[in-house]
Amino acid sequence: MARMTSSPAIARTALSGKEWRVLILLVLSALINYIDRTTLSVAATDIQRELHLTNIQVGLLQSAFFASYALCQLSFVAGWVVGRFPVGWVLGFGFLLWSGATLMTGAATVFVMILALRLLLGIGESVTYPSYSRILASEYPEHHRGFANALIDSGTKVGPALGILVGGLLVSQVGWRVFFVVLGGGSLLWLIPWAAWMPRGKNVAAREDASEIPSIGAILSERSAWFTAFGLFCGNYYWYFLITWLPAYLEKERHFPKAKMALFGWLPLLGIAVSCVLSGWLSDRLIARGGSPTQVRKGFAGTGLAFATILVPVVLVRDPNLAMVLLTLACISFGIYTSNLWAITQSLAGPRAAGKWTSFQNGFGNLAGVLAPSLTGFVVDRTGEFYLAFVVAAGFALAGAGMFVFGVGPIEPVNFRRAKLAP
Repeated sequence: MARMTSSPAIARTALSGKEWRVLILLVLSALINYIDRTTLSVAATDIQRELHLTNIQVGLLQSAFFASYALCQLSFVAGWVVGRFPVGWVLGFGFLLWSGATLMTGAATVFVMILALRLLLGIGESVTYPSYSRILASEYPEHHRGFANALIDSGTKVGPALGILVGGLLVSQVGWRVFFVVLGGGSLLWLIPWAAWMPRGKNVAAREDASEIPSIGAILSERSAWFTAFGLFCGNYYWYFLITWLPAYLEKERHFPKAKMALFGWLPLLGIAVSCVLSGWLSDRLIARGGSPTQVRKGFAGTGLAFATILVPVVLVRDPNLAMVLLTLACISFGIYTSNLWAITQSLAGPRAAGKWTSFQNGFGNLAGVLAPSLTGFVVDRTGEFYLAFVVAAGFALAGAGMFVFGVGPIEPVNFRRAKLAP
């Protein structure tokens, strides 16, 4: 969108009522999405005890989600579906699929059934980020996307925190089966307002002409597509390290009791969410006032990831209070990065390619969900401490900063005409 400084431009710095309704529902879907991802972690010990599962089987259940989630996006199946069919209905069907899988997990009696439902959960959730990108790239102007993406991302950060904090309390009170049934069944209520308010504009509701959609080859020929994917992988390694191993670190090395761990584990994640929203709002204001999207978006992403390396001193200081302050600062810095992550992708890809590009980027980036937990476990097991694990996570963050600042090109729509279009 061209820069404007007249009074109409000033008026458009505020989201419309329709934009707010859609955005709130997208945020809620992201929050539910990430709560559903953490349900198995919350209930793992109870499920293992009742169904007599081995640790290897529990590990397979944990990784099954990422396997189908990443594969559907790396194969471009999710991006193809989002690009060829009305995106509102695609997102709604995906939501129905993953919420139904969560609900049915409460009735599972054998390992294979839970495994199948975790794979189904990944398939359903695979359309979310491609759908978000197509909706935001089509319906929201450039100077609104930072804030919109930041709100959605805040839902993905609050979701795991709520899943761990509230989910742990519920499982202890009502059992894991009731927990899954209530969560999955209650989530389905989201579909009611979505059916009424989902965007129905031409760019998101009409079936697109395949000849107008850039091909997979055209997208993969762009350097920025690869660097946004590598950058997301690095950022995701940091994120998945936090949500999978931070509780264990606080309990094992900081010797926090379970209740104290839950409280202190929640606060840094909340810091990411708050920082993300504020940074998204600020980046949009800077662009609306004439700032370069390239300098603003890449500046926020690079600076946030670079300062997220404050994570390393967390394991070096002895004072637990100082350690938590440093951890919170590292998470706040990470939130600065996540606020502009998907705004960069949507600006580069444009409405036509947003689904496919996001599908590839998010699928590749979520392979970090397989690497981070396993590599951390290997490092901790071999060294007997978390120091090197924290260093590795910080190293990935620093590498991600380089990917976005030096690897990604100018933040402007890519000209796909020079590449072959899909038939």
